[in-house]
Parts: sequence; structure tokens; C-alpha cells
Amino acid sequence: MATAMKLLLLLVCSYHSLLAHARHGPSYRVLATGSLSPDAVCTELKAILPSSGSGTTIPLHHRHGPCSPRPSKEMPTLEEMLRRDQLRAGYIQRMFSGATNGTRDNRAQQSEATVPSTLGSSLDTLEYVITVGIGSPAATQTILIDTGSDVSWVQCKPCPECHSQVDALFDPSSSSTYSSFSCDSAACAQLGEEGNPGCSSSQQCQYTVHYADGSSATATYSSDTLTLGSHTISGFQFGCSHAKSGHDDLTDGLMGLGGGPQSLVSQTAGTFGTAFSYCLPPTPASTGFLTLGAASGGADFVTTPMIRNDRIPAYYQVALEAIVVDGTQLDVPPSVFSGGSLMDSGTVVTKLPPTAYSALSSAFRAGMAQYPPAQGQGILDTCFDFGGGGVPSVPPVSLVFAGGAVINLDVDGIMLGNCLAFTANEDDNSLSIIGNVQQRTFEVLYDVGQSTVGFRAGAC
Repeated sequence: MATAMKLLLLLVCSYHSLLAHARHGPSYRVLATGSLSPDAVCTELKAILPSSGSGTTIPLHHRHGPCSPRPSKEMPTLEEMLRRDQLRAGYIQRMFSGATNGTRDNRAQQSEATVPSTLGSSLDTLEYVITVGIGSPAATQTILIDTGSDVSWVQCKPCPECHSQVDALFDPSSSSTYSSFSCDSAACAQLGEEGNPGCSSSQQCQYTVHYADGSSATATYSSDTLTLGSHTISGFQFGCSHAKSGHDDLTDGLMGLGGGPQSLVSQTAGTFGTAFSYCLPPTPASTGFLTLGAASGGADFVTTPMIRNDRIPAYYQVALEAIVVDGTQLDVPPSVFSGGSLMDSGTVVTKLPPTAYSALSSAFRAGMAQYPPAQGQGILDTCFDFGGGGVPSVPPVSLVFAGGAVINLDVDGIMLGNCLAFTANEDDNSLSIIGNVQQRTFEVLYDVGQSTVGFRAGAC
């Protein structure tokens, strides 16, 4: 009890200390030049891995960045990436409309495996990718990670109409441990109506999953050995896709990190437990990590309760309660955030209720008065002209969550290019979404067993 009281007092003091900054004048953060243009030199920055580190780390590189063995000069436009981002956010918000809070799943943590993640805007998206091995012998696959998806998949031979990808198509016939599920198997039945499971002419279980950005994947539900760093997982269930998805993004597939039974987290719970974490890197030339069996917080973490929904088990919710700009809490009624908030690795910029976004935009503009306004980009409308020379700086922004958890956003988590990386929902009743830009450089811990979400600053 005494320890709990000390931690509570520490959180309260930290929060009031943050608000007190307003009495001591502005405290601006320098915006790294790498936030505004691609990095020219491979820095190979090493991630600060979790302290419980019994896992394995594999370095990864941005496909367009200077560390890539085959860097590409073709970058998708910011407008196109934000257009897809808006489609995803709208889809998620419609799913949550009218939903009620559900129960939690509780399992013990057992061990740990760590795999780095790296910014994947070079793959025509601002999502993040990891590299894993599938099959025996292991075939390298570069795949997206997504906390809003459960079913994992890769493109497989034969697939004459599959989109181009960075690695060779996975060939099931070359793996000694590959097998497909039959139509009457329990694994096929577990996909449920949402996956539209069906049968092939050879009685193999097939399904179609529709994703939030409008893309889809049709695949044969299968199992094979999954390699995560130095760890191997036997009988990992995933989709072997033989049909083109809705868009071309050069990735080999997707790894679902959601809370449903088909996700990587659920399938490996017997080995690693149900706690996992990731750190999304700040720039294309730096590295982050994905950890299974992550330690359940510590002195370096601030935590907030996790909220789950039985009707939508894939998603992890939290309660955003306030926003602080340059040490001053925005004058926004708590009821504005009553629609709830979602942590999502696949959404790019944070979506806020209009009342909250308007207050944030106004306060941020006031703190950026030294820079002339610039034309908006896509859904981003709080933008600035940094063409006058010198190194731009921005006022600090902090998010306050239930339980007193305050996270001071990294400067790379505030701006996207020359624009504030936040936007407004359609109305104040809509679900807020904490996007991956705001999560950059934090180790974000999802401890399903303890029903908490934690944040550790400066982890990568």
C-alpha cells in the first residue's frame, strides 16, 4: 500500500510539475531536420531494449532509407498516405459506434522474444514492418505489424497476380513443416463469419479478410514454423494468399498483433505470455523493436488502464483525459473525450474530437507565432512555413491518460513534415485514435494480463 501511495504521489507531482512550466515561460523543442527530409546517412542507431532482455534482436532498415541494400527513390505522396489513413480511421470508428466495453483476458508472462521494427513509409505506407522467417528452412518475409488485426498472412506461390514485394514469394512446397487446414477443422471454424471461411476444390480452408484501408486478403488458412529472431514457433497459423490484395505496397504480408485468438500474441501466449510491446523509431534511418513477453512495466513506465471490448476483441483502448501544450492544459471539458480512445499502430496521425482538436490547434499556432502559416496537406491543416532559415522549434505537447499517466511527446511525434500531426473527427462523440506518429520513440507496452497500457520514453 505504501509503495502504491508513493507511486501515486510521484505521478501527481509529475503532472503538476508539467503544468507549472507555463509559469516559467515557453519551453520549445528543436525539430530535427530528419523530420522534414529523408536522412542522407545511415546512422544505425541502436534501440534501447527492455531491461528484462532475454530475447533476440534483429536489425531492420527502412526500405527507402540509406540503410537499405536496395534503396528506392520513389516515395508515395503525403496526401496519398493520409488518404489511406483516413479510410482506416473511419472504418475503425464505424466499428466502435454503439459498442460497449467487454472483458479482459488474463494470462501470465513467461518469457521474451524481441524483434526490431522500422518505419515503413518506403513501402507506400506509414505503417511499420518487421522481418520474420516462415517455413523450414525459414524464408525471409518483410511484413507489416498491426495492432488492429488478428489474422496474419503472407503472399504465396503460385500467385501470378500478387502485388510486387521486397522478398521472394513464400513457397509452401519448399517447406517441410507447412500444412493447410481442412474445411472442417477447428482452426477454420474459429475464423468465424467475419473471415467468410469457405472451401477450395481440394477441401482446404479459405477465407477473405477486409482491412480498414479498403484492401483485402484472400488466403488458404495454414500453419508452419515461424522464426522470430532466435526463437521458433511451431504450428503458427496464418493465411497463405494466392490472390492480389486491394493495393500495392511492396510488403510481403501482415502480422496481426490484436487481441483475438488468431493473433501472434494469442498464438504465442503459452510461450511468451500475453504482454507485448513495441518501439516505433523516429526516422527512416533508425531502428525500433517488437517484443513478445515484455516485462510488465517498471519505474521507467507510466501506465494507464487497458479497456477491452468483447465485440471487437482485436483492439486495445485507453482513456485520454487531457492535452497539455507548452505546460498549459487545454480548456476542454472532460466529457469531450467520453467517446473513448484507441491505441493503433496502423493509423498514422492522431484523431481527436473537434472541440479538443480546435483547442490544440489554436494553442499550437500561438506557440508557433514566429513561423508564417502554410497551406494544409491532405487532412492536416495546422501547417507552417519553415523556409526562413534556421532550425525550427516547436512547443512541447503532452497527452494525459486515466490514472495520471502523462506522456511528453517526442518532437518527431508532434509534427509530420511541416504540419501538426493531429486532425479532427467528424464529431465529439467519435472514438479518438492515438496514431503511430505520436507513439514514436516510446516503448508502448500492452499488458493484457494486467489490463494496462504502459509508456517508456526514449526507448528507440
